[in-house]
Amino acid sequence: MTDEDPSEASDGVPPEPPRGFVAEWAITIILLLFGTTNLVQAFVIPTGSMEDTLLIGDHLLVDKLAFAPSGPFSKHILPYTPVKRGDIIVFRYPVEIQQTFVKRCIGVPGDRIKLIDKQLILNGHSVIEPYVYHKTEYIDSYRDNFPSDPNVRVADSASDMLNNHVVNGEVVVPPGFYFAMGDNRDSSLDSRYWGFVPSANIIGKPLVIYWSYDASTEALSKPMISIDHLLDLAQHFPSKTRWRRTFRLIRGYPLK
Repeated sequence: MTDEDPSEASDGVPPEPPRGFVAEWAITIILLLFGTTNLVQAFVIPTGSMEDTLLIGDHLLVDKLAFAPSGPFSKHILPYTPVKRGDIIVFRYPVEIQQTFVKRCIGVPGDRIKLIDKQLILNGHSVIEPYVYHKTEYIDSYRDNFPSDPNVRVADSASDMLNNHVVNGEVVVPPGFYFAMGDNRDSSLDSRYWGFVPSANIIGKPLVIYWSYDASTEALSKPMISIDHLLDLAQHFPSKTRWRRTFRLIRGYPLK
């Protein structure tokens, strides 16, 4: 994935180093040992919109510094990165900022996006998306051939996107915003239905699954842990914990 402007690469300033596998684990350990709410935030997946990448009941640690502006010294300790196509991002839901969503960033500012029969066309080219999961075989006129006339009610912000940011049948991502979709592409409430993600709404980048438990959306969506969920944990913790997902690193997939 290449999001850099060629003119910026020739100004004599070396690019900031990307986070590699070792760096990701080092940062994970640092955050686990010393993280506070300013560095890391716990988050649980309550719905199946990111299946099969993230499952209902996955408990994540979110790196809140990943996309923060880098300073002259901090960039050498924790090399920051801009949000890139293919990154998984955690953000405040633009329609109701009290809610927190996790989706995959599909488009960055300036990108042109459309779907034809479920196939993503990004900047005029078909894109391979090995992470995408289609649960339905039928074609929905809006969901799968996007942008088009909505056949469901969409948020006002999505109406604004469709009315003011579509050029030649493609959605064009404006400056300061991103376009996000779920990996469970047929069952995801995403930018197709509520518009762009403002950069100010982005909280961070999921880093690791520290625990995964086979629970229902109903149990995980409540603001407070219910008695029923506590009883379920007490009775089924060993059998319903997805041990193979414990401490699994979460990575994006580069889109070009």
